[in-house]
Order: sequence, then structure tokens, then C-alpha cells
Amino acid sequence: MNDIEKIKEVLSCLCSLPGPSGYEEPIAEAAGKIWSGLSDEIKISPLGNLYAIKKANVPSEGKKRKILFAVHMDAVGMIATEVVQEFIRFESIGGLDPRVLPGQFVTVHTKTGPVKGLIVMPSASLTKEDYGRNPIPLKDLMIDTGYNADVLAKLVRPGDIISFANEPVCMQDDTFSGHTLDNRASMAAVTICLQELQSIRHKWDVYAVGTVQEEETGAGAASAPYQIRPDISVAIDVTFATGPGSKSWDTFPLAGGPVLGFGMNIHPALYEICKEICEEERIPYSTEYSPRMSGTDAVDLQIAAGGAPTMVISIPLRYMHTANEIISAKDVRDVGRLLAALVRKLDENTMNRLAWED
Repeated sequence: MNDIEKIKEVLSCLCSLPGPSGYEEPIAEAAGKIWSGLSDEIKISPLGNLYAIKKANVPSEGKKRKILFAVHMDAVGMIATEVVQEFIRFESIGGLDPRVLPGQFVTVHTKTGPVKGLIVMPSASLTKEDYGRNPIPLKDLMIDTGYNADVLAKLVRPGDIISFANEPVCMQDDTFSGHTLDNRASMAAVTICLQELQSIRHKWDVYAVGTVQEEETGAGAASAPYQIRPDISVAIDVTFATGPGSKSWDTFPLAGGPVLGFGMNIHPALYEICKEICEEERIPYSTEYSPRMSGTDAVDLQIAAGGAPTMVISIPLRYMHTANEIISAKDVRDVGRLLAALVRKLDENTMNRLAWED
């Protein structure tokens, strides 16, 4: 099986599972099984982070060093807030665009098992407000399960978690569509990295961490460094890909390779190392300049447990925070290759290179 086929296999598994922020157990269990054969140890933290530890296989002098790869396991989703006759009211977990919600199939995760539903909106003639051309807001959207009011009231309770239910799809030219590609695409990239490390000699321990709650609290990334004490941290996430109406200066092409972050949460010397690796390995790349915080796990990784030099590497993604996101498996592969090459490059002198200024 080549890397592209492996990526599609991993994504087909991971993007078939729920995992809204704060409810990551199903995805942690599946990823743990995938990563267990590629690492020396698997752990789950008290908060729910998944740790896959790949120990150094080359002796090094001096202090034993560690690199942390953070990929958040959680995704956007919904939570039931009220059962009204035959329908369910809900609120979003993470940022959801109400324009694309009507007509989406979902799964309501109840105490007695999953319940299929459909997000619906009222007829324009039945709403109390005239929204004109504007999208119907979340407060007027509901979920129809097909059950009558008596049955629905017994099955669904406020607080039940709701996830998108559409199945992932392999598309043309190695593109892939599905819900939760933010950030399951990065989990697949780390899988490729761990796979590459099976045949690479490296001097640093590698901690691949599936973090929890990135979409809401950042708690997973904020807590992981206290347990690991990494010397370097890398957040792997997604960024906006070119698409309908997008601007060329703040979006990035599918199949254009990794997007290297440069800005507030990124150590400039670590950026230069990643840039050098891309040029040496002939990996296509772009640079995303962030004048403010990156909006990724790097925000917390950079300062937690005393702080560590931090990098952000992203995968271009279309239609972020919708039920049908799109990525290129080629970008996932190239990010995995970049991560593995970074691990191979780390040695006793790496930390000496990480100066803020030349």
C-alpha cells in the first residue's frame, strides 16, 4: 500500500467517527489502534489526550531531547438544548456556518444509542422574522428524526451530542471529502510520519499527541507540555485552501504542499529549519504570515510549562467547519514527509540554532 492509499484508508476510518470538542473518545480509540503499531507506547492522559511515543533509536550525547507533534482530535459539532414536540433544538460546538446546515444529515448520540436526524429550517412564511436573503440563524434551525413527540422525548435529552453523519468520499485527483477533516487530515499526516520513522534513525524522542478541545478551550494543548516537557513543539492543523471567491493572498492551493506558519506563535529559526527541509527534500510549500495568534494548538503550546520553540504546519482545506470539507491526499503525504525529515534532522546542536535573531 502506497502513502496515498494509506492516507485514504486512515481518513475513511477517522472521518466516519464522531468526536465534537469535549467528546473525543471514539476518535482517540481508533487513532490509538492505528498509531499503536507505529510507536513504542500509547497513553491516554487524564484529560483525554492520546500520546503515541516513538523513542529515539540513536544514542545522543547530553540531555535527551523531545519533540511534540500536536494534532487536535476534536471537531466542530452540535449539542441538543431542547426537545420541542417532534423536533430538537441545538447549539453549535465550535464555529458552524448556519448557511450550510439545512439539509445535512446528523447523528444524535443518545443514552440508548445513535438516532439519525436531518437539520431542517422552517418555511419562510412560518418564521416570525423576515430574513430576506440572509441565512436562517441557528436559533430557528431544528433537527427532524422522524419520531413522534412522545418517542422523541423519551430518547433525546438536552446535552446529547450531535455529529455530522455523511460518509467520507474519495474524489478525483487524490482529493478527499468528509466531515471533520479539520483536523483528521493532520492525524493522517502524523500517521505517515510515524510510518516513515520506522526506517529512519533519529536522536530525539517523538511524542505524537492527539489533543482534545482545540475548537473550544485549547485544554489538550495547554496540558500536554506539562506531562511531556518538550524541547520543541509543532502544531499540525489545516488552513484555508483556494476556492470559490477566495483571495489569492490569504488562501493556499490544494496539492500545493505544506503551509508553513510565520508569525506570533512561531519561532523564526524553527520556520527556517522547516523551510530548508522542504527545499532539500523538494517538497512544495507556501508560507502563511500571521500578524496575530494562529488560532491553532500553537497558541497554548508556545507558553505552556515554561514555553518551547513552536512551529505551525498546515494542510490546505476547502469549506472549513462544514459537513463536506475537501483536502488533497498529496498535501497530507507531503506534511507527513516533512515531519519525518524534521525528526531525522534533529541532533545535539539543534537547540543552539534556535535563536530569535542571527
